[in-house]
Amino acid sequence: MKVFKGLSALPKFKNAVLTIGTYDGVHAGHQAIIQKINEIARSIGGESIVLTFDPHPRIVLNKDKENLKLISTIDEKIELLDSFGLDNLVITPFSKNFASTEAKDYVRDVLVHYFQPAVIVIGYDHKFGKGRTGNINLLRALGPKYNFKVEEISAQTIHEISVSSTKVRNAIMESNIKEANTLLAHSFIIQGDVVHGDKIGRTIGFPTANLHIKDPYKLIPPVGVYAVWVEIGENKLKGALSISYRPTVKSDGELRVEVYILDFNQDIYGENLRLILVDFIRKDKKFDTLDELIIQMQKDVEQVRNVLN
Repeated sequence: MKVFKGLSALPKFKNAVLTIGTYDGVHAGHQAIIQKINEIARSIGGESIVLTFDPHPRIVLNKDKENLKLISTIDEKIELLDSFGLDNLVITPFSKNFASTEAKDYVRDVLVHYFQPAVIVIGYDHKFGKGRTGNINLLRALGPKYNFKVEEISAQTIHEISVSSTKVRNAIMESNIKEANTLLAHSFIIQGDVVHGDKIGRTIGFPTANLHIKDPYKLIPPVGVYAVWVEIGENKLKGALSISYRPTVKSDGELRVEVYILDFNQDIYGENLRLILVDFIRKDKKFDTLDELIIQMQKDVEQVRNVLN
């Protein structure tokens, strides 16, 4: 997959089959669209293209951005789109000026000017342009003028419910990782660099890797313990992920994302860890003593082993 950042240096695409969207999470519905544009591109000897935006439009437009949490960071989105066989990804900066473009001008000055699309494929509810006035009907009306066809993707359903990024987020925020992974049709991941913590875990026999999550908008599940696979370079290991304010020990009020890697004892400070979330184990709780915490952690690790085995 070729990745282009910005519109200024795009090549001349051959029979471009284009779709547009934020593609947060690259869930099952998104994957259906990618499969569709790939199929059309192959049938006409063309190239499949996703046009997406960074930062997320809600951040730029200040639409409740304090509560905005993204399923996938831009780097995770690139990795996911590549894994589904997309030919080209174009990431354009989103700005208030860009958002103020009238829908008809957006079609002419962005979609047609930069991509010369043979086909535009959009989801059933896609809106675009100033005030979100553009939709599939406008594209169909402008298609003959600019010599492109329009294909619509209907709502994709899994287990009789429509797939959307909002439903994925809601499942994650209810600690329903299995449901989220089903809707995504891949596993929800968290990535971060290992940083120094208070090293309390090693004093009680459970040394943990504390993760620094760079993107402030990355969605973090509720506090609790989760079964995860931990990828460190080429290694894939079992892990017990704790998301907690650490109520049992003296807490600084900061949310900690830390993982105990089973059967592992190496110095990995500075390494980037990729956590593949599999299942929710239990809610966070405060224990009266460290001994009670240790007993519970032993039970957690055993349950994690069972889940991942």
